[in-house]
Amino acid sequence: MIVLASKSSSRRAMLNAAGVAYEAVTADLDERALEAELDGQPSAEIALALARAKAAALSGQYPGRIILGSDSLVSVEGKRFDKPADRAAAAQHLRYFSGKTMDLHSAAALVRDGEILWHHADRAQLKVRALSDEFIELYLAAEWPEVSHCVGVFRIEARGVQLFESIVGDQFTVLGMPLLPLLAALRDLGELPS
Repeated sequence: MIVLASKSSSRRAMLNAAGVAYEAVTADLDERALEAELDGQPSAEIALALARAKAAALSGQYPGRIILGSDSLVSVEGKRFDKPADRAAAAQHLRYFSGKTMDLHSAAALVRDGEILWHHADRAQLKVRALSDEFIELYLAAEWPEVSHCVGVFRIEARGVQLFESIVGDQFTVLGMPLLPLLAALRDLGELPS
């Protein structure tokens, strides 16, 4: 059984649906400080660094076990966005995203006993439709506080799908983790039957 270094409901749902046995534990990591250290790096590299750091943070507590770290970053017109601090910030994010293309970078890493066994990042591009203030208020009334935990202020499996005109990329990347490459890596490592 692997250890998932996340309490993300979408990542748990993906692993559950794929039949992967795991234990979910939150990694004690100052993500914003690590992001600040990596400022200026490409978003995919930052997402990978965060995924590796989350897994490494738990590695010493679970000797011999594979730890899965994962992270997602959103950037729009080169500006990176974190999870909104509050509902007002979420509305600001959505107003900024309106009519623009969102780049969503999702990464995953597998670590055992401090050694990085595998890592992978993927990108999806989501074209946000023009959003009215009325829509934003109605959307947040229905989706808050669930989207407070979501980079990009959406859950694609819920009403968040209404934000977009088009999506280019893997559905699992949009959900927050490059699942198909991860499953292949777990098979290669003997954690899943091949």
